[in-house]
Amino acid sequence: METHDGQGRVWLITGCSTGFGRELVLAALAAGDRVMATARRPETLADLTHARLSTTALDVTDSASIEAAVQATIAVFGRIDVLVNNAGSMVLGAVEEVSMADLREQLDVVFFGAAEVTKAVLPVFHSQGSGTIVQMSSLGGLKTYPGYGAYHAAKYALEGLSEALATEVAPLGIRVLLVEPGAFRTEFNRNKRATAELDIYRDTAGATREATRRLLDSEPNDPVKGVAAIMKALDSDNPPLRLLLGNDAVDGLRAHHEALLAEVTEWEQLSRSTAVE
Repeated sequence: METHDGQGRVWLITGCSTGFGRELVLAALAAGDRVMATARRPETLADLTHARLSTTALDVTDSASIEAAVQATIAVFGRIDVLVNNAGSMVLGAVEEVSMADLREQLDVVFFGAAEVTKAVLPVFHSQGSGTIVQMSSLGGLKTYPGYGAYHAAKYALEGLSEALATEVAPLGIRVLLVEPGAFRTEFNRNKRATAELDIYRDTAGATREATRRLLDSEPNDPVKGVAAIMKALDSDNPPLRLLLGNDAVDGLRAHHEALLAEVTEWEQLSRSTAVE
């Protein structure tokens, strides 16, 4: 897919130091596109070099940094066609184990950061009459596991905001794609921050901690293949609102929705008992 200037799309991607962000940079360049790769510490991008690549600092918790990165992208490339909100973090701990400061920090990066970057780019998309917003969400934005309450809160918020946004901007020629990976072999799991543990949660959140530890470096999904799927969805004439990535994501969401529907059915009579007579 090319833009009107025939030079391919212009991407602005957050969180490019590792994982999906970095693989998306490489895939976009391989597709002939132009990329503004960003990271909170831009020195982590020093090994990324290409004639169609530029880099800059972007801290999603800093409004001035966000605006500067958007303006830098316009200054270098003249437009933005694809925004990818990939920057993220994860706090692991039971809800009672997570401090309010931890919870606010999780929301600041994963939800408010993505929301503010999106809002900063939307006027650019309006002026062009086109653009695509890729929100890197998670299976954890659609179902939960004990020990990930803070992370789920942030991803669920991102899902709700983005679904509403998709309906609002569709008439303006702007698309939204929510990407929901399962477990991928990136640095994300390694870089999580775990809280102190309370013994009463040993069998719930504690079991998740242990499962997460065992999963490290043996995650079932390949980020290169995940990014290839994202690129294919973006090039589709009718891309989905949500793109699950991984057998674990598909199977996990299907089981979750079946359980939800079963509970709705079980309690349907009581749920319907509230009508005004």
